[in-house]
Amino acid sequence: MTGGEPPVLVRREGRAGHLVLNRPRALNALNHDMVVRIDRALTAWEHDDTVETVVISGAGERGLCAGGDIRAVHDDARDGDGTASAEFWRDEYHLNARIARYPKPYVAVMDGIVMGGGVGISAHGGVRIVTERSRIAMPETGIGFVPDVGGTYLLPRAPGELGTRLALTGEHIGAGDALLCGLADHYVPSPALPALLADLATRPVRDALADHARPAPQGELAAQRPWIDTCFAADTVEEILGRLFDHGDPAAKETAETLLGTSPTAVKVTLAAVRRARELGSLEAVLNQEYRVSCVAMGNPDFVEGVRAQVIDKDRRPRWSPRTLAEVSDADVERHFVPLGERELGLGESAL
Repeated sequence: MTGGEPPVLVRREGRAGHLVLNRPRALNALNHDMVVRIDRALTAWEHDDTVETVVISGAGERGLCAGGDIRAVHDDARDGDGTASAEFWRDEYHLNARIARYPKPYVAVMDGIVMGGGVGISAHGGVRIVTERSRIAMPETGIGFVPDVGGTYLLPRAPGELGTRLALTGEHIGAGDALLCGLADHYVPSPALPALLADLATRPVRDALADHARPAPQGELAAQRPWIDTCFAADTVEEILGRLFDHGDPAAKETAETLLGTSPTAVKVTLAAVRRARELGSLEAVLNQEYRVSCVAMGNPDFVEGVRAQVIDKDRRPRWSPRTLAEVSDADVERHFVPLGERELGLGESAL
């Protein structure tokens, strides 16, 4: 964002309405104002017959969106009472659900970095485009938090236990693996994006994609499915780690080491959230669960410490509390799922 430009650029190009996240210096990190602006534009275009397609993309060269404005949430957790963050998540999660139900083609250009909240405003869309530059992740366990914005709805729907691995480790994936895991639909080489977007001004999405989409490069996860499915099917994080270390594949051991670097509390809560999400059915039900989990997780010491270590001081040496998996009890996990009473998100399909 430069000068007096807004954090979301809203413009029309022929039959397409464009939303451009416009905080490139912050890698287009999503804040409350941006959520409100996006929702307002979607409302206007939903009832405008001259707008046939909505396109969301990011300003700058680095990516669509690095996630929510984590510094603001960190400051609220450290110095405030959490109200501002809860209100942000309330509107953000409603927006995620709205995107999933939007009645017009919603084209998400997932070029470059797409993490956390960036996944929420893209991967629920009807047309999700990745490129050779795409790096997609839900990295929350590394900052003492838990995947949200519908991430625990999307990831369990990946083949086998691929989504469980991605949720617990926060690892990045490229275009081929995003397609395999159901987080994207089409691969378009980045040099072809300008022509594709220009075509959307005059042509239906399907016709434009037919000219510009290409087969995606092979990812890495398909070849790793045997050990991923075996190891991550375990019922506890401790058992997952045991299977990873015992497997013998060097990649399995590397994954175990990654998992050991995450917050013990966050990774146990994440496994519970992913398993429960499989049984909830609808995106709305999962978002309601995520809201409860997020409001509790923000108050954990690991969240403030994780953001400090990974984002603010960048020493990459978080001091987790509790320090080990064994110290995180079932009761510690369960308290993240307790209903919030009057503070519930209360998102239902009928409201959309």
